[in-house]
Amino acid sequence: EKNGMIGNIYSMGLALQALEATRKFYAPWEWDCSQAFSVVYAHDYQQPMAIAEVLPALVGRSYLDAAGLDCAATRDMSPSRQLPLSPKPGTHGVPRASIQVHYSITNTLQGKHFHYSTTVTVPSGSTLLQVMEVAAEENPQNFSFQTEQTSWGPYVTSIHGLAGSTDDRTYWQFLSAENALEEGVGTYKPYDGEHIQAVFSTY
Repeated sequence: EKNGMIGNIYSMGLALQALEATRKFYAPWEWDCSQAFSVVYAHDYQQPMAIAEVLPALVGRSYLDAAGLDCAATRDMSPSRQLPLSPKPGTHGVPRASIQVHYSITNTLQGKHFHYSTTVTVPSGSTLLQVMEVAAEENPQNFSFQTEQTSWGPYVTSIHGLAGSTDDRTYWQFLSAENALEEGVGTYKPYDGEHIQAVFSTY
């Protein structure tokens, strides 16, 4: 329906696992997974949780197969066959060009309504979280915010003292060109001149 996309990029891992694990139940209608896998291959996953959900699907497995794994078979693997954990060469100490990101926060839902905008300058490749931190540092009265750490990365719980609530079914939604971001603030990297909106919303 969406060129192989199932839900959004972060639901792809579990969706692919589910389709692979239940393949025998929808035969003889073969599911052509090539389009879905091309979506996964093209995305640069950054969040460990998303990577953990995609990896089993890439090797034709699911979490259901974990119970049958023989960990003893790999215990004596020689160090030469293990992957090194080293940073990418040549990525340290290289200055990055600066970009400007327009950032606004809006509440027309609860209490005293507000709308504030700013433009911040950050190094190219900065995450939205870093943009928010710079905005809060430059103008804490308007752009202060709080996050909580989740398995999917930092989650914004409040901005300008206004917190989302499960009781009220409210949260802070992040938009670019009126479209909801498909990545969290800890991994989304705005481009130069982009306008990011944080809008207090309901679900």
